[in-house]
Parts: sequence; C-alpha cells; structure tokens
Amino acid sequence: MSSPPPPAAHAVFLPPRLAGIHVSSRSANSEPSDELPPDEVTPGEDPQLTGLTGLFVLKPESADAIKGQDVTFSAKVDSSTLMRKPTMKWLKGKWLDLGSKAGKHLQFKETYDRNTKIYTYEMRIVKVADGDAGGYRCEVTSKDKCDSCTFEVSVQAVEEQQQDNILEAFKRSGDAGEDAGDLDFSALLKKREKKQPQAPQEEVDVWDILKAAKPCDYEKIAFEYGITDLRGMLKRLKKMKTVEPKKSDAFLKKPEPAYSVDKGRRIQLSVEVADPDAPVKWLKNGHEIKPSAKYVFESVGNRRTLTINKCNLSDDAAYECVVGEDKCFTEVFVKEPPVTITKLLDDVHTVVGEKVEFEVEVSEEGAHVKWMKDGEELTKESAASKYRFKKDGKKHILIINDAAKEDIGTYFALTNGGESKAELEVEDKELQVLQSIADLTVKASEQAVFKCEVSDEKVTGKWFKDGVEVQPGERIKMTHIGRTHKLTISDVKPSDVGDYTFVPDGYALSLSAKLNFLEIKIDYVPRQDPPKIHLDTSGTGSNNTITVVAGNKLRFDVEISGDPPPVVCWMKGNKTVSEAEGRVRVETRKTLSSFVIQGAEKEDEGFYSLTVTNPAGEDKAELFVKVVDVPDPPENVKCTSVGENCATITWDPPAFDGGVPVKGYLMERKKIGSSRWTKLNFDVYEATTYEAKKMIEGVLYEMRVFAVNGIGISQPSVNSKPFMPIAPTSEPIRLLVEDVTDSTCALRWLPPEKVGPGGIDGYIIEYCKEGSKLDGRWAYLTLNAFVGKHFFERKCSSKDNNVSEQLIQGCQTHFCCGPHRSYGFTPRAVMSANTYTVIVQLPHVITYTHTKKINTYLKPEASKKLLIQFILKWGLVTKMFAIKKREDDLQCCYFSDNVLLRFEKKLNELMSCQSSSGDEWVPANKKPVEKNQYRVKDLPVGEKMLFRVVAINIAGRSPPATLCQGVTIREIMEHPKIRLPRQLRTRLIKVVGEKVNLVIPFQGKPRPVAAWYKDGVPLEDRSVGTRTSEVDTILFIRSAERVHSGTYTLAVQIENMEDRADIRIQVVEKPGPPVEVRVTDVWGFNASLEWKPPKDDGNAEIIGYTIQKADMKTKDWFTVYEHNRRPNCTVSDLVMGNEYSFRVFSENVCGPSEKPGISTNTALVCKTGLEYKPPPFKEKDQSASPKFTAPLVDRSVVAGYTTAISCAVRGYPKPKIIWMKNKMIIGEDPKFLMQNNQGVLTLNIRKPSLYDGGRYSCKAINALGEDEVECKLEVRVVREKAEEEKK
Repeated sequence: MSSPPPPAAHAVFLPPRLAGIHVSSRSANSEPSDELPPDEVTPGEDPQLTGLTGLFVLKPESADAIKGQDVTFSAKVDSSTLMRKPTMKWLKGKWLDLGSKAGKHLQFKETYDRNTKIYTYEMRIVKVADGDAGGYRCEVTSKDKCDSCTFEVSVQAVEEQQQDNILEAFKRSGDAGEDAGDLDFSALLKKREKKQPQAPQEEVDVWDILKAAKPCDYEKIAFEYGITDLRGMLKRLKKMKTVEPKKSDAFLKKPEPAYSVDKGRRIQLSVEVADPDAPVKWLKNGHEIKPSAKYVFESVGNRRTLTINKCNLSDDAAYECVVGEDKCFTEVFVKEPPVTITKLLDDVHTVVGEKVEFEVEVSEEGAHVKWMKDGEELTKESAASKYRFKKDGKKHILIINDAAKEDIGTYFALTNGGESKAELEVEDKELQVLQSIADLTVKASEQAVFKCEVSDEKVTGKWFKDGVEVQPGERIKMTHIGRTHKLTISDVKPSDVGDYTFVPDGYALSLSAKLNFLEIKIDYVPRQDPPKIHLDTSGTGSNNTITVVAGNKLRFDVEISGDPPPVVCWMKGNKTVSEAEGRVRVETRKTLSSFVIQGAEKEDEGFYSLTVTNPAGEDKAELFVKVVDVPDPPENVKCTSVGENCATITWDPPAFDGGVPVKGYLMERKKIGSSRWTKLNFDVYEATTYEAKKMIEGVLYEMRVFAVNGIGISQPSVNSKPFMPIAPTSEPIRLLVEDVTDSTCALRWLPPEKVGPGGIDGYIIEYCKEGSKLDGRWAYLTLNAFVGKHFFERKCSSKDNNVSEQLIQGCQTHFCCGPHRSYGFTPRAVMSANTYTVIVQLPHVITYTHTKKINTYLKPEASKKLLIQFILKWGLVTKMFAIKKREDDLQCCYFSDNVLLRFEKKLNELMSCQSSSGDEWVPANKKPVEKNQYRVKDLPVGEKMLFRVVAINIAGRSPPATLCQGVTIREIMEHPKIRLPRQLRTRLIKVVGEKVNLVIPFQGKPRPVAAWYKDGVPLEDRSVGTRTSEVDTILFIRSAERVHSGTYTLAVQIENMEDRADIRIQVVEKPGPPVEVRVTDVWGFNASLEWKPPKDDGNAEIIGYTIQKADMKTKDWFTVYEHNRRPNCTVSDLVMGNEYSFRVFSENVCGPSEKPGISTNTALVCKTGLEYKPPPFKEKDQSASPKFTAPLVDRSVVAGYTTAISCAVRGYPKPKIIWMKNKMIIGEDPKFLMQNNQGVLTLNIRKPSLYDGGRYSCKAINALGEDEVECKLEVRVVREKAEEEKK
C-alpha cells in the first residue's frame, strides 16, 4: 500500500515563496522536490495553527455545480471534548473570509444537537455563478485546538435546450424515402475531439515570467500556473523587485538567498562586512531581533553570525542584516519531519465476543493517525459504537468491542511518514462439557433424568431420540437452568428405550447416552417385619435438634428397616415434603432416607416428623431444624451528646439475633464527604452505648454499627444522622452594669474569648436575689448512694456544723455525668446501701484548686452517716466529696475512681426540689439575644440582685459570667443637662416656606420633664409642633413663616433641678424694591442717583443694591454696580446724546428683590456743537460660487469601527451638497450619515466593511457654479492580538 497523503490540516493554499521555485506539470504521486515546504507561510501572512486535531466528524466534499442552481456544503464538528463553543470560518482561496459576504448569494447556517454534542455548519451558494468556482477552505478553532479541510467547486454551464422537434434530427438509412429504413441517431451525437498526447513540459520559472510581465497580466499568469494566493504573490514579487542585487560597499560577503533546516536543529546565518567596527542589526520579518538564548549574535573580525537554536515553525521567515543604510536579505525554511511509527501493530488472535485493542506508537504527540480496514477508512461516524479511537500521548489505540466474524481482516495505521498493519483473526468460542450424559437403566413407571452441564450459560440446544427431535409433553420435560440442561422422562415405558442425544445450537458437538429398560420379575413371598427408624442424633444436641447455618446445605441421612420395605413420609407440620426435585426435598433409597435442604433459609426452621409404615406396623420420629444466621443490623443509631473531641453514640439491639445470642458490636465512623470508614474497636464491645473519642472539633461525622454473634458479623446499620463534636463556648467577659432604674437594669458584656466552630447563637441573661439559697447557703436532699471500698481522708480543724469554704477548696473529683443520661451505673465494689444527705451549692461562691492526695485511708462504717456533697456546675455534677462528722472536727473524704453513686432521682428532680423554695436563677429572656447588651425588666424595687450571662450555641450553655457583687434596683438621681448641638448655639436662619426640624438631646435621671417657651411665654402656637422622648425632644415647623421668628427656650426639670437652653430662629425672605429712585444731577458723561431703602427688608439686613441702566432707544438693561451698600451712586461713561433710565434692586441674605425701583426721571447727556454725518451704507454683494476650503483626505480605517471623512466649503447662496461613492450618488442609506455644520461637511460611515472601501467625492452646487473634492478610503481587517500570540 502506498504512503497516505499528508493530513488535511496541511492541504492549504500557499503561494510559492522561494526565489528558485519552478512549477512543473508532474503528477501528484511524484516525489516532492526541494521547492517549497508544504508548511511554508508568506512573510506578513497568518501563520498556520500548530495544534491540529481531528475535530471534523463530517467534512465538506468537492462538488460540480450547475450555473444558476443552488449548492450546499455541510460540515460537522464534535464538541464533546471541547471546553468552549468552536468557531467556524469559511474561506475562499487562502485569505478571503466569506463571512463578510453573507447575504442573498451566500447563506450560512449553524445548528447544535444536545444529545450528540455535534455542531452542524452549512454554507449555501444561491444561484451559482462562474466566479464561485475555485478552492474553498473551512477552519474550526476552539481555544488551543483547530482543524481545517479543503474542497473544490467547479461550475458547469447549463445544457442547451433540445430542438422542439427532435425527430427532425433523425435520419433514415437507405434511399427508400421518408418512412423507409431505420432511424439514425448519429446526428444527435457530438463529435469528440481526440486528445493528443501532450509532450512533457519543461520546467518554467514563474518568477522570471512575472518579473518580465506587465502588472495587468499577473492574474492571468497566476491562474495559468495554479497560484491561488494573489495577495501573497504580489507581496513576494514586490519584495523581489526591491531586493534586486546591487553593489554594496558595506558587505564583503552576503548570505545565501535561502537556507533550509530541520525542525529542532540549529542554523547559522553569516555575513562579512567591510568595516569590522560597524554595528549590525538582524531583523526577522521586519522586526529587530534581540539577543537571547534562542538567538545568539557573534562577531569575529569582519564576520557577523546569527545562530538560531532549536528551530521551530515560527522561525520560518525572512531575515535581514542591516549595516547603516545597506541591507542584505535571506530566507529560512524550517522543515517539519514526518511523523513515523515507532511501535508497530501486533497481530491479534481472539474469539467471538472478546475485546480487541490495536496499539501503535508514533514519534510525536498530537499527530494525526488514520485507521483503515481492508482499504476502507474507519471514522467515528462510520464506525458508530463498534469501534472506539483512543489517544494517550504518543500512543493511538483502536478498540473493537465484542469482536465478531465480520471483523476479520487487515487493519492499517497510517501517518504522513509511515504505516503499520496487523491481521485480526476471530474464532468461535469452544464449548466445554463440564458434565456429560450418562447411560440410564430404569424400571417400569420410574423416572429417567438425562443431565448435562456446559461452560456457557447462554447456549441453547435440542434433544434427539434415535435421530428424531424430542418434543415436550406431559411425561417429557426439558429444562435449561444456567449451564445445566435436563431431559426428564416420567413413568418410563418400554417404548422410551433408545439413544438420546443433546446437540448445542451453533456448535459441532453432541452428547449421547442410552436408556435401558429393566423388567424384574419377583416371586412374592410375604414377610412381616415391622418398620424401624434408626435415628442417630448424638452430634446434634438434645431434643433431636439439628442446627444449620443459613445458606448452607443440610443433608440428614436416616436409616430405616422393615419388610416389606416401609413407605417413608417426611412432614413439616401438616405439610408433606415432596420427593420431587426442589430446594427442600427427600431422597429415598432402599434402607436410607435423606432429608435435604439446599441453601437453608429462615422459613425452613421448625419441627419435622418422619413416619415409616408397612403392613407390619409403623414407626415415627420428630426432629427440630434450627436455622441460624448472622444477626440483623443494629437499629436506631444516633448521637445523644457531643463534647469538644468526643461523642456518645447509642443504638438498639438488632431485631433478630440470627438465632444465636449477640456477643457484641463493632463501631465505625467516617467524615462527611469521605468514603473511608475508620474502625473504633477491634474487640467486641458488649454495651449499646459507646463514647467515641479523638475526634476533630467542628467536623461532621457519621457512625454505623455491626452486630456480632457466633455465626459472623451482620450488615452495617443505617448511618446515623451527621453530628459534629463541638464544645460550648467559654464564658462571656467584662460583664458590666450600664444603667439602673427603679424596675430595670441594663447590662453590657463582650463575647467569649473562645468561641469554637459552633459559633454563638445568642445569650441568656439570668438573675436572682442576693442572699438566697442559691447564693451560698446549703440545700439538703436525702438520696440513696453506694459507697466504695476506699476513699481518701482529710482532717479539718473547724468545729462548725456547716462546711466552710476552706474545707470545700482543694476537694475535686472527675465524676461527671450529663443531665440527659441515666444515673444507673454498676459499681465494681459495693459494700452496703445507706441513706446519706446530699448538699448542693452553686459554684460561683467557691474557688477550686487541684486535688490534694491524702495518705491516710479510712474504712467507712456502715452504721454511721456521711454527708455526701455535690457541687453543681452548669447543670453537671462535677465536684464530689464526703464529710463525716466526729466529735471535735469534720473529715473531708475524697472518693477514688471505684466510688460509684446511683441516684434514684434525676437531676431535674433535684432542681425542681430547689425551685419549690422560690429561690433560683430566673431567665430574663426566653429566646437568646444576639446583641451584647440587654435590659432586664420587671425587677423588684430596692432589692439587691445578682446577674449572670450564658452564651448558647449548638453544643449547649457556656460557663456563666456572673457579676462579682449585687446590684441595688433603684434609680440613681442625675442632674438634668441639655446637649445643645453646635449649629443651634448661634442664630438659625431659615427661608420662608422651608421646614424646621430641630432634635435636641438631653440627659437626667429620673426622666426629666421638658417644656418649650417662645420669647419667655409658653409655646402655644399650633403650627409649631414638639415631641419629647426619654432622651431628646424635637421642635418642628412644616412651613416656616416670618411670624415664627423669635427666641425659643427649652427647659428640662427634675424636681427642683432645671436646665435651660435658648435657640434663636430668624425666618427671612427677599426684600421689597427701593423707593423714590431719582436722578439728582447730570454732568458731562456722568449721572448721580439717589433712593431710599425698601419699606420691607424681608426680616433681614439689606446687604447691598444692584444698579442697572438702559438707553431709551434700545430699552436693553445693563448692570452698572453690584452690591452697592450706599443708597446713592454715580453712573459714568454715558454716551453723549443718549437718554438713560435707571432701576435699582435691593438685596439681603435671600437674594435680590423680585421687583426693582425704577427712576422717576431720566438722564439726558447733551451733545456738544459738533455734528457727525455718517456716510450712506452700501451693502456688499456676498455672492460667490462654491469653493472647498478644506479638501477630503485619503484614509485607511479598520473594518467594524465607525469612521468619518470631512471637508469644508464656502459659497453664497448656500450650495447644495451631494456625496458620491465611486461616482454613484449616496442616497438615503442608513449606513451613511451626512452632516453640514456652518460649511463643515462630514460623512459618517457606520461600521464599514471591506465593501465600503473605494473613492468618495463631495460636490457643492449653487447658481454661480460648482466644485468637487475626492479622496480614497481603504478598509482593512486587523487581526486580534490573541490570534497573533497563538500563531
């Protein structure tokens, strides 16, 4: 097989670039010459993408289109492995993007199938024309992946219509006339010219032809020699013309015109310069090269060398060496080595249904490998689910699922640099006979069973007798269970004798056996021997009990005797166990009856009876079959309490213990989100409560439990609900009293220092009276307790019957249990039960220290009473010690670990006993508060109260933060004080109609009484509102009037103590106009004015006047003075001969008056003796023909960005403006916007495309003439930076 063509990604239209390239008419199969590497890219053109991958599922195919008809091309792209939506481009030739030409002639369509994740792209050419012929290319890109393919479109002319009467073209053979002879159709046939064999053409240098040709012939020459990239050809030709060899004084030796190097190799470019000290620059595609590890510059004498290390496709470019103004050029071509196969395919020999893998290894990763079978290409679309293609680095694998006979053949793996083939042979599976058929000899009316077993469960077959297929009936049954095939013949008759054969379907195999019929004649001699059951249950335990493990097989053989042979009957209850085949059956022989249970189950458990009878008598035996199994999983696994790094788990025993007592349990735990279970115990744990330790606080866990009995381990229980080991927070800190009234107390505190992952849900505030029983006095309660064998003793010199704090300090134990637990514990050493007195005290009175070990031991006497004291700390029993009273002192006994107590009453009963006295901590809030402050209300007046704060979270209550001393609930007298804001300490000015809203805080205890006064009189104006709260008072006026001006006084009073504050409010508005405005004197060019202040100053001081003058002819007012503070002024610079009137505006803080005061008389500036006679006015003729003062300028713009071209014109009358493109008038096209602003003409082009380029002209026409300017607009496409970086 010949080497396959290179991948489609390389089949793009590229121009010849090398100066010495020759184009010849050699066949496509000839060896490539050293002309132009297939991956070469013209300098300045877009480089090809390097990461070519097989993205196309369906590629467009070349087509022959008929002129005037429609043609559609389709491409499908698989996006299942892509990170983002692919981008499709349709191009004609190399560079023409057809997306910009979409319209009626070219139509594009895109669809997406969500099930297969395949994009379908269609390009439709409507009414194909001759210009549509040529090479096309479609490119699909997605991030770093790309693929491309090419196809050709050829256009054929429409067939000529046939003649109206086709019979006229027919001729008759012979000369007999019109109706004689046979029809001759040779006139309809076109004469085909015989093709003369072309002589081999000589190689032609295209560039020599182009250099000598005229520019108008370039396109014709390119079409003749197959050059499709016209733009690249022109650039190349232009560069060749500019690089004509010329004499240069700077270079002694220039580089070769072109160099070729393999990818990954090193290349050196050398020149020799005339001046050894001359600086040299190296350029690549016009850009200067900087020295680096890749580009190394060397200078030795007159020799300058550029070394390029590890060449890749990006180094394929044109290079320049510049010395001063002299340049020399060369080109470097990088040849990419072909992809070779480093590991060949191996032949595969397999059987039907097996999985087959062909693996080949290539020289480069990401290379394209084409798989073929017997000359046909295997693709994803054609292979469907039969074949799978897999890539793993350099390895390419073809996977065949469920090999079949039709898969036999030769498989090829092809690259652009080699191929490998392998043979696949598929054979049928061999059927193995695990158990063959055995010959049978049976008696009349007995049952004959032929049984065989083969290796394949799916194999079916047929039974034959003496070559005739056996048909099932009432006596003949055929069964197929798994790998076993059975033929059962009941009530055998002599006609059933013969050769029986089993033939598997699809296999050349047969199993045969013979059935013999035995006829026995027995002379009957009556004998009477009663039946007897010889039952041996010595190994089964008492009461004839047989124990079997569930799932195991039970076979119990019982010997029987008797003559005639007795009839055996097995029964379970009232139900007879049949002798037919089944899971529970009976197998009977002459002197032996076997009871068989195949795979014992729970329902098989029970009493079974065996009865044997014959004419001589009867015997009976009873058995009990016990089926044991592993227990059921434990139930109701839950977490009952948690600690900082521990949790208590409880569960219920399994509902069924498997018939064997449960020995214990195994526990496992895991973190939420993890699949790894951790064993908590390796020895069987007997109790149903377990404390799991060494857990991470704040992490969610799950638990499961296994039950263990003598048979084995049960299935795991249902996972417990997730729980989180977490500890309560530490106590809140810095608890302070913020405020106290006659019935309330405000508290403030800071959050706990240690919060933990459980966070804080809120705070509970509690209080009690100081001096209550909970505050330090003892509460007595009698309970039963068990006292251990040993305890420590400590003497105390106190003779008081009460226990002092010194005695309590230093006594501490580790006995602890929560209020939710049961208080039943099994003591290890119990002496006797006695009645003791339990003393309970709150912990905030006592300061605890570490336990002091005492060396003296005391054995308690059962007859004496001991005081057992428990210290309750936040609802838990945490402190315990015993006190025994002697004659002169008290003994404090510290219990060791073997001292265990059992309470008959739970802790809540103990607390309820205390609450009956009415002295307990009372919660001030039912729901936790989130803020760090709270006001406790409804407290008794005059009482001394204690307060404490507890933080609450998911783990429970924290230790309380308690005030160190009691707080007397009585309000503290505080002098009243007004906190007057700074802006109200000066006069407050408001404009008429504005809103006045004053908030004035004050303080004092008890709550002060606030009163408002205006100008020393109590405020009774209904338009002025007041509102007073506990801490401030508000004065508000919805719409201020001048009558609201005045001094407002706020007085706050507590009994005989008072504080006052004055607020001065001034409501102002604009003033009235000045009065009695008159001209008092006129001299020269000056006039003197006087006026009086306005009657209404707007309740504010007049801060100035504004004076304006007006000529009596024009009546236009002009300002002369502003902010003039005096009621008079002198106006200067008046015009001689004019008469003036004056007006004056008054001004205050609100602004100038709305109306002015107008002078009652005028000022006339008299003329002198000279009289001026102006010349008559002659209007100038402005008429002029249009003339462009600013021409249009040629522009080059970027496609897609709005642009504009401008010019300027003058002319009178106003000329008519006409815009034209390529000498065609631009009409009302919404793409163009024409503007004329004072003779500046602008044409705006919205988002220009390549079609908008051309020559634009602007013509101006009026009655006197016309003028025209013209410019050229070039629209170019700029590549994105991201594409340039990739390429």
